[in-house]
Amino acid sequence: MPVHASGQNHVLDHHRLAAVTPSSLKSAVVPFRNRHLAPSVALWSPVKLLFSETTPDYAHYLYPYVVWAFLEPGEVAADAFEAGFLPGNPEMERFHLVRNLRVPLREWKPSSENRRILRKGEGVRMELIAKGDFPDTPERRERWLTYAEERFGPGIMHRERLNRLLAGPVISHFLYFTDAEGRELGTVLMYLEAPRVAYYYYAFFELSDPTRNLGMLMMTRAAEALVREGFEHLYLGTCVTPKARYKLQFEPIEFFNGFRWSRQRKELRHLLETDLPGRHRLDTPEFLALQPGPPAELARVSRFRVG
Repeated sequence: MPVHASGQNHVLDHHRLAAVTPSSLKSAVVPFRNRHLAPSVALWSPVKLLFSETTPDYAHYLYPYVVWAFLEPGEVAADAFEAGFLPGNPEMERFHLVRNLRVPLREWKPSSENRRILRKGEGVRMELIAKGDFPDTPERRERWLTYAEERFGPGIMHRERLNRLLAGPVISHFLYFTDAEGRELGTVLMYLEAPRVAYYYYAFFELSDPTRNLGMLMMTRAAEALVREGFEHLYLGTCVTPKARYKLQFEPIEFFNGFRWSRQRKELRHLLETDLPGRHRLDTPEFLALQPGPPAELARVSRFRVG
């Protein structure tokens, strides 16, 4: 039974490009099978899923569950990313299903806006550094925490959380940015599993001059470098509120909508702008009109199957 879950002057120094994979785990829950959505999607062996209940809306028959995935022996994190999951904790012991974005790097070409951002950053140096080689210091962590307090809000990125992130396999590499004089401009915390996954997780950068568009520059330079390195997808994290629109500078871009990867920006706008209290998306004509078929057809091509 199918189941729905409703050129520039660029410099790149390589310290090491190694794939990091979490330990495989077992869980005594129902196995699910993946099915092809397109010929380019490789079949992967089953992960195990748990459904973690959150607050229900009994009056409207909404019984929500957060879907957690656990890797089976022989699987790697890239399998979970491909299925629409992101890491659920720094140890990568579990993954959660969430609307997230990715750039198909083999198809991406810089747009006029991408090129404008890149021109503004001429002379900025970027280094890709493996975690074991990165100069991680208490002073740098303090700067990151100060940035997070200002950018994300109080208590979002506290010291314990940052320390746990940096200790876990979810961070395998850093993208380190400096200006022409060697002054530090920013750092991106990344997970790389070549060639399938580059996960752009957290970025910390200088906020004193917003006209530089430093955050956009770092993300675009990352995409450029990863194309050259032969990566297939750049994963940009979640896109669940309008605040994430800044990530949509790439074309093409895909988002996971619960049952497939979609490139329909109209569908994504609908998801970001339309609140549906007391309703399921798949029960609404507005959302179904943006899909390639009715729910039964969507289930037929879904990658999840009990059995």
